[in-house]
Amino acid sequence: MLGAIGVLQVVLARYERRLARALAHLINILDPDAIVLGGGLSNVPRWYETVPRLWGQWVFSDRVDTRLLRNRHGDSSGVRGAACLWQVKRTDRWSRPAARPPDRRPPSGAR
Repeated sequence: MLGAIGVLQVVLARYERRLARALAHLINILDPDAIVLGGGLSNVPRWYETVPRLWGQWVFSDRVDTRLLRNRHGDSSGVRGAACLWQVKRTDRWSRPAARPPDRRPPSGAR
């Protein structure tokens, strides 16, 4: 029977295979130069070595040039980027002149 460490290794290996298969589908469709992992799980260093080694099983090409990269600005970069986009969107919305509401008064002479 596996101990706690053995179970953890099995779970991590299963996740690596599933992540590699999912990223291989992205590579097949988009052919990106790089894939950047984000979020707290991107802090696991072993994925940057094992996942690219595994995804070749599912990529429909003889050669894979896509690189798997660690995020540059921490695991919350996506959240910060979304907040920046929201601020830009919010500023744009308020900086545009508002459209005049339609005139709801009845036509003159109508009762």
